[in-house]
Amino acid sequence: MRRMLLLAYCLLAACESAPVTGRSQMMLVSESEERQLGARTYRQVLSSEPQSHDVELNALVEKVGRRIADAAEHPPSTLWKAPHYSWEFRTISKNVPNAFCLPGGKIAVYSGILPISRTEAGLAAVIGHEVAHALARHSAERLSDQKAVSAGVLLATVGLAVAGGRNSASTVPMTAAALGAGASVGILLPMSRAQESEADHIGLVLMALAGYDPREAVGVWERMKALSAGPRTPEWLSTHPADQTRIADIKRWVPEAMKYYRPRN
Repeated sequence: MRRMLLLAYCLLAACESAPVTGRSQMMLVSESEERQLGARTYRQVLSSEPQSHDVELNALVEKVGRRIADAAEHPPSTLWKAPHYSWEFRTISKNVPNAFCLPGGKIAVYSGILPISRTEAGLAAVIGHEVAHALARHSAERLSDQKAVSAGVLLATVGLAVAGGRNSASTVPMTAAALGAGASVGILLPMSRAQESEADHIGLVLMALAGYDPREAVGVWERMKALSAGPRTPEWLSTHPADQTRIADIKRWVPEAMKYYRPRN
């Protein structure tokens, strides 16, 4: 009981709020740890992936990225606290429709995403989503959730073992596996989907603040949906929301983002 109370206290003490949405977050990983992990992983990825030598493409990614990052660093005071990251933007020459952002503002865009983003504003929707992950510290939150779940599974397994005595020795591994699987489906996967939706939401505000029309995001995700036609993993077993859910949510959030939109050249 004492261990459970201590764990509960630690979890409550580590609560923060996400930008824009205000969602409560548990943070058991410091910002310095998170940034070090992001910088190290970024170097590892870039060392193993082909860098783009397309001058125009690199310049476009850099331009859009810097505008989004500047919006992240200079928000209206009511939205979030400026992060002051060391932003980096790289383009990877690979026909993969993807992009990623590691903690501390380390961003990479794969050239294969360009046929889907199509326009500068479309690319802003993609990069805005990735910057939102860094701004909301989703990586640190994910690591924190994993730590908390592991601790909870361990405590529950030990408690069942103690209660069952010797007779429980053979069932402990199965119990731990079942609890772990349940935690993944019931806690970790829903949290991952929530973070992806949140990144869409924050990303719309970011691109609007950067002077890009947030309505362009709808077309990007509709084209992404068309690209991924075919059998899909059920939403409740996926790390991402279903495409149709995502598009509907983005359409619902666009009017909010439009309040911050001021066109720029």
